[in-house]
Amino acid sequence: MYKLLRKILFWFDAEEAHYFSMNMLAFFCKFSFIKKTLKRKLKPVGKNFSRKIFGLTFSNPIGLAAGFDKNAKYLNELETLGFGFIEIGTVTPLPQDGNPKPRLFRLPKDKALINRMGFNNDGAKIVAERLRKFKNNKQQTTNERLIIGGNIGKNKNTPNEDAWKDYEICFNELHDVVDYFVVNVSSPNTPGLRDLQQKDPLRKILNHLQEINRTKNIQRPLLLKISPDLSQNELDDIIDLSMEIQLDGLVAANTTMSRNNLITPEKEINKIGAGGLSGKPLKEESNQITNYIHTRTEGYIPIISSGGIFTASDANEKFNRGAILVQVWTGFIYEGPAIVKKILTPNVYS
Repeated sequence: MYKLLRKILFWFDAEEAHYFSMNMLAFFCKFSFIKKTLKRKLKPVGKNFSRKIFGLTFSNPIGLAAGFDKNAKYLNELETLGFGFIEIGTVTPLPQDGNPKPRLFRLPKDKALINRMGFNNDGAKIVAERLRKFKNNKQQTTNERLIIGGNIGKNKNTPNEDAWKDYEICFNELHDVVDYFVVNVSSPNTPGLRDLQQKDPLRKILNHLQEINRTKNIQRPLLLKISPDLSQNELDDIIDLSMEIQLDGLVAANTTMSRNNLITPEKEINKIGAGGLSGKPLKEESNQITNYIHTRTEGYIPIISSGGIFTASDANEKFNRGAILVQVWTGFIYEGPAIVKKILTPNVYS
């Protein structure tokens, strides 16, 4: 059924199809009997998949990566699909439109996407209020607990020397309504952002957030999302810094600027232009980075691994390389709403 629906959706612009699909899901989930039916059919079956990490209890280790529900508009609907956690954002202090459209492109031959969204979002205040309403409604209707991560970034027009201020604003605005934070300095779609992955500017941002975190009644886990395009020395610097300032974890990895080994003709790739590549072509690189971090730190730094997860086997590879949780995004587009149930088969932890 989904293969037919996907074929139809793929006739249309990728971003428009995304919002159409989510709005349709939101519409159907307004009918409680449909929502309950979907939740029952898509719930992973078998053993208890829950995991306790960062002091949080995840119902299962399959999450939805940042960028899918940037503005926390579809949490009820996405929870129905069985995700163990959802990362909203990337959120910036002020609302911004992002880059000009079209800015999201499919590469079906490669089971991949290219995006240059550019942190389009409603801004920290509006997103925080939306999350507050969601949490209040959940407390009144159920005891279930969906883990929500807050992925935070800087506004496009903020100079890099002032970036730490943007991360502070987002951290304070979202602190009471998310369960953990991910600092995003690795998106390729905001000019100059990846320069913040260098050791000194990164230390300034992360140290400052850690200091703020210590003043809060509840301290939120703080993670860093890294680029797959780092040099060996840059990756080592980030690992060393993460251990030095006692980060709670790393997310490996964001989209790549590489266009190597694609099946899609080069002419089509050039026509699409700039943007971060995600999906199957990123899988092995993500696996290697995950394994390297895990090995070099002897498992000291928890890793959420992302990139190229479509099947139980894909997820299993990442767990075997040292990941404690995994995130899907592109795989969700290609595999459909049953992806969590498909991944969580009994052999996923073998």
